[in-house]
Amino acid sequence: MTDNLYDVIILGSGPAGLQAAIHAARAKVSVLVMGKPVKSSLHRAHIENYCCMERTSGEDLLQQGIQQAEAAGTTFMYEDVVKVSQEDQWFIIRNESGKDLRCRALILAMGISRNKLRVPGEKELLGRGVSYCVDCDGGFFRGEPVTVVGNESAAASGALTMTFYASQVHLVCDQLEIADVLAYQLKESKVTIHEGRKVTEITGQEEVEGVLLDDGTRLEVKGVFIELGAKGAIELASTLGVAMNPESPQYIATDKKQRTNIAGVLAAGDICGLPWQLAKAVGEGCVAGLEAAAYAKQFR
Repeated sequence: MTDNLYDVIILGSGPAGLQAAIHAARAKVSVLVMGKPVKSSLHRAHIENYCCMERTSGEDLLQQGIQQAEAAGTTFMYEDVVKVSQEDQWFIIRNESGKDLRCRALILAMGISRNKLRVPGEKELLGRGVSYCVDCDGGFFRGEPVTVVGNESAAASGALTMTFYASQVHLVCDQLEIADVLAYQLKESKVTIHEGRKVTEITGQEEVEGVLLDDGTRLEVKGVFIELGAKGAIELASTLGVAMNPESPQYIATDKKQRTNIAGVLAAGDICGLPWQLAKAVGEGCVAGLEAAAYAKQFR
């Protein structure tokens, strides 16, 4: 590894990502894991159905995995990812601090987003103005006013992205929890920030017509992007052209070696489909880590 260059970068620090890191690092390639363990669905879980292990907490299990990966040579960066792209044989990963990192092989193991606003109009208008993916659907709202909802990097970067498409961009958030670089970019942008507010309803008949906030404010918009947390699998995968499972399009399609349709891009864990179980995530992480290491070594 040289500065900002890695053989393998793993997005996600849950069980799939950690197991992938352990196996890839032990195969003697440089490995970087990006993500925040506290956001893993395992973090608050209690484990009692995992082979050869008595009941333990998910938090303890994750910490043990981090220690094992570090001992094998893995580097950790506890930041969210806001953008991925490809340039020749390199994958370029941008973190929330605005730093670009490059790798030969990329493993998507960030789990799946289960976060919804759960407000009136959200379910009814899904696909008719309500979206969970700025990168997927932003271009459909050229010249239209939109609202982005969320407190973290996905919402902040999504709002900035929409300034290139929309006539007006509102960002609704309880309290922004983002890196200084993103905060500065938002401040210097044309995004209207409604901090300390919550969306209580998405209005419209056949399509989105507006959103109501908890202080009674009504925002007249045509699109609502719900971006709660960090960038998810669909958003990041879509920018690389990674294929989704045709039968379950919320999941990434992989073969038995956890390879996607894009050479050098692998996926493991919950984003590959049911069951959402620790044992499955660890097994897929193992395979993905070994395959990513083998792929990266081709470039030496």
